[in-house]
Amino acid sequence: DGLAAFRTFLKSEFSEENVDFWLACEDFKKTKSSTKMAAKAQKIYSDFIQADAPKEINIDFHTKNDISRNISEPTLSCFDDAQRLIYSLMAKDSFPRFLRSEEYKDLVKKQKNRNQKRWLPFM
Repeated sequence: DGLAAFRTFLKSEFSEENVDFWLACEDFKKTKSSTKMAAKAQKIYSDFIQADAPKEINIDFHTKNDISRNISEPTLSCFDDAQRLIYSLMAKDSFPRFLRSEEYKDLVKKQKNRNQKRWLPFM
């Protein structure tokens, strides 16, 4: 529920690509097959990294350049620097605003109601 609320909040701020990228990187790191790894790396690159990507993330030139140079032979850590930057951006910027948002307040209210029902099953 928390992730869905955070994603909704990011969508309202036109920055949902950040959490989408972070989640794509987490999925990528679990990849075992080198064939699948190459395909997933290329998909992440084309969706989030390359110029004019549909969900282009805001990362510095050097990080983008390093990924571009190494994308032909990806490793499980090839997106780590970019993922760290995006995580930091969300942690310092988006998440504090989310904690003050209506989406978060609704989430807390819903969670409180669930906890009450769990402890008072007759209600």
